[in-house]
Amino acid sequence: MTDTEPKPAVALGPRIVASGGFTGLYREGMALIEEVAAYLDGDGRYESRSLGREAAFVYATESMRLTTRLMQLASWLLLQRAVNEGEITAENARTEKEKVRFSATASQRGGPGYDELPARLIEYIDRGDRLFDRVMQLDRLERSPVPEEAGPVSANGIADQLARLKAAFGRM
Repeated sequence: MTDTEPKPAVALGPRIVASGGFTGLYREGMALIEEVAAYLDGDGRYESRSLGREAAFVYATESMRLTTRLMQLASWLLLQRAVNEGEITAENARTEKEKVRFSATASQRGGPGYDELPARLIEYIDRGDRLFDRVMQLDRLERSPVPEEAGPVSANGIADQLARLKAAFGRM
């Protein structure tokens, strides 16, 4: 190929997910899991005792959702780390990731009693939601193949790659 010929498109998703930025996300996710577990087993248990009946029910529901979501995130993070370290193939990880069904979306938050929850639990829920959003973006990016219809990268390769990034993140 000469410099003027179009070059094949590059799938950026897997490269970004395998980059050094993943290491920080992994550490952040695992640290949050440990913090939440310690809180729910300690201070959170104490704080929940002072809640009214309705707020206590919401506390139980939200702590269960948070725990479930964090375990789902831990599964995704551990699978991706195994791929990055060469322990399993990306295809095996994709198969396993299909088994992880993310739940407890932020749109399900709120309602009577939610505002009475301890501030630390709400902070952990918010942090879990932000981490979830970042992982979901990486997951979509990692899964997005190079579009067949895109063909080779044109002379304006940067614009093409930016368009692919926008498409991967769902913003057109």
